Amino acid sequence: MLPATLHQLKVFETAARQGSFTKAAAELSITQPTVSGQIKQLTQTIGMPLFEHIGRKLYLTEAGEELLTTCKEIFGHLDNLEMKLSALKGAKQGQLHLGVITTTKYFVPRILGEFCQSYPDIEVSLQVVNHDQLHDRMASNQDDLYILSNLPGDLEVHSEAFLDNPLVVVARSDHPLAGKTNVPLSALRGEDFISREMGSGTRRAVESLFKSNDIEVQIRLELGSNEAIKQAIAGGLGISVLSRHTLITEPTDGELAVLDINHFPIQREWYVAYLAGKKLSVIAEAFREFMLKSSQVALQHSGRRSLALL
Repeated sequence: MLPATLHQLKVFETAARQGSFTKAAAELSITQPTVSGQIKQLTQTIGMPLFEHIGRKLYLTEAGEELLTTCKEIFGHLDNLEMKLSALKGAKQGQLHLGVITTTKYFVPRILGEFCQSYPDIEVSLQVVNHDQLHDRMASNQDDLYILSNLPGDLEVHSEAFLDNPLVVVARSDHPLAGKTNVPLSALRGEDFISREMGSGTRRAVESLFKSNDIEVQIRLELGSNEAIKQAIAGGLGISVLSRHTLITEPTDGELAVLDINHFPIQREWYVAYLAGKKLSVIAEAFREFMLKSSQVALQHSGRRSLALL
């Protein structure tokens, strides 16, 4: 392995992650023949094939899988070293990779913005996905920190709850149940319902509650966006269950209303998590601590007026 260069390892890691020499070349701003040549040299150094082509798809061999794991460790250590050296110089620099679920977009950008004011020289990668996609990112260790409301049962992670995430029933303000109090859950039977997509944590929580109480609703739409669901509700297509945080931007006298339904809100929490055994970089640890301290303040500031709706 001694003749292998960091450049060759970076080319290999990019090709493995992209699943394509052509895409790797585009990401690294080099030519596809250069990628092929670097991989060929690295393969000769290893003495075993790293990729195999099956049809038009590119797959890692067992040796390739092992090398990819090692590459991630090497680059992780180098990134952390760079940040530590920057910290010793009195400046926080480096990269921060965050994986978050879709609903967090209502408060994470504000927290992240305030953090970046204190650390203006960092580069941030923010991936906004649903719970299933986030689980896949966690399993492959693609990010430094994850913000989610359903902790994975099959992965060992360090986690800390930092904010409540209540799920509420949302309807158009002229819905017959709007304004009523202590409405039984059975009143939702047969309602036109707008559901999140498969893989959504909100959908799983709602389905579990409805199943345990023998409640059947009419699924009229499945949408992958909270904003699209709110527009569908306003358009009279049905009711839905959303995180209360999605209503932060809604005016108190707007088109939407939270229904007072028994068993709601479904109480959940937001967690910040990272894989057990992972050593957080200086920047990642700084952001984790910053978020835990400032999340409540940031949420209250951004939603002081509209939270009166809730």
